Amino acid sequence: MMPSAPSLNGESQGSADHLLFVTGRLAEASLREVLAPISQQKNFTYDIAVPGIQVAALLHVSLLLRRLVIPPKTTRVVLPGWVQGDLNLLTAHFGLSFERGPKDLRDLPEYFGLGKRRTVALDRYSIAIIGEINHATRMPLQDVLAEASSLAASGADLIDIGCVPGESSPRVSEIVRAVRDLNLRVSIDSFDQNEVEQAVQNGAELILSCNHSNYDWVTRLGVEVVAIPDSPADTESLERLVQKLTADRVAFRIDPIIEPIGMGFTASLERYMRARRRFPDVAMMMGIGNVTELTEADSAGMNMLLAAICEELGIQSVLTTQVINWCRTAVAEFDIARRLAHHAVTQQVIPKHLISSLVMLRDPRWTVRTAEQLRALADRLTDSNFRIFAEAGELHLMNRHGHWTGTNPFDLFASAQAVTNSPSNQTHAEIDASHAFYLGYELARAELALQLHKQYEQDVPLRWGLLSNGGGHNRHPDNESAPS
Repeated sequence: MMPSAPSLNGESQGSADHLLFVTGRLAEASLREVLAPISQQKNFTYDIAVPGIQVAALLHVSLLLRRLVIPPKTTRVVLPGWVQGDLNLLTAHFGLSFERGPKDLRDLPEYFGLGKRRTVALDRYSIAIIGEINHATRMPLQDVLAEASSLAASGADLIDIGCVPGESSPRVSEIVRAVRDLNLRVSIDSFDQNEVEQAVQNGAELILSCNHSNYDWVTRLGVEVVAIPDSPADTESLERLVQKLTADRVAFRIDPIIEPIGMGFTASLERYMRARRRFPDVAMMMGIGNVTELTEADSAGMNMLLAAICEELGIQSVLTTQVINWCRTAVAEFDIARRLAHHAVTQQVIPKHLISSLVMLRDPRWTVRTAEQLRALADRLTDSNFRIFAEAGELHLMNRHGHWTGTNPFDLFASAQAVTNSPSNQTHAEIDASHAFYLGYELARAELALQLHKQYEQDVPLRWGLLSNGGGHNRHPDNESAPS
């Protein structure tokens, strides 16, 4: 089978230097957008070649030798920085200069000497967050209002008043009215007619949920409803419900119900895809808390994947909670995830190197000093101030008196203390109580960074993504010569 011809998109004429940029199909539109101003400022013309592959990171010299077609006027070929293999093979084959550009096409301005990339504004999104207050009718009102304010501050667009199944609380009116007084939008999550009517009378704009069991009364209340199947796998009941709601001119969005992992999760995702194909123009919702709350794993990564699924399927709202401890920042996580997903899908770019807020356990970038570099640094020290490093699987503590390495902070401190406080030490730089506290604190942070493969920098707080509190430096006044 012959490989498909590359797509070539000439952009300008009249320059002696004509470059060919090679990329994958997904990045072609974004690359063209980035190159247009660069070519004008640097005075070159160009073509873009897509040698039959979706993602530029998968390109290899062997594939380019088979598939790449080069226009006759080309003077240089710029490849993505991810391309593997020996570029000399391409030069020998095509008789042209080949070079690796940056791994991220947004770094092309810097590559051509035009300054660093502009920060991407992640201010747009297409998915609304409904933040649920679980069992709100059992909570003191001041706690409900504090939770509602916190959810809104984290990014929730609606505050869902979660009721208790099997109960009929007279407090719904008070709760909804108080939350509305905070100028927040409200939904009600209940199948109890009394609770739902209280909520609607006091300003709730969305009812979770509607199926054939409550259709007759819930559709008379004049607000939007979330239509769900009579049971999660009963897709026919959802289709019948959509037909009835449409005929009765009731505002609605549909939720085919996402199932927890182990309870039919993948099959439920398939139901969302089928529902979108069946109802391409109907608003949809997904209750993502069924996944994040019921899976014992850090929720940030799950929220990113769920946001991507919703963005690609055109699901315009999600219902989420942050009850269990590993989900305590779920709304803030999804707020970032929905912006990343929207940018990635609409701009056809990979959601990478845009914002690091969802990288919390480890760090997005990690630079390593070699053992040789650390030894050379230790040999150059001429003062008693301690330097601390977490590199190459070990902790390093050093000053003019020694260089101590290991994995146990207690052992390192004991070794350093024995030398520093030794009678033979003529500098009188003994480790006093406050300095010992400082060293213990820093060594503990260094050990944590070592375990998590995080970047450790002495006197600088560890980075925790959106959980970072912006704390200041921890420098001890007697240890002013920490490494730069």
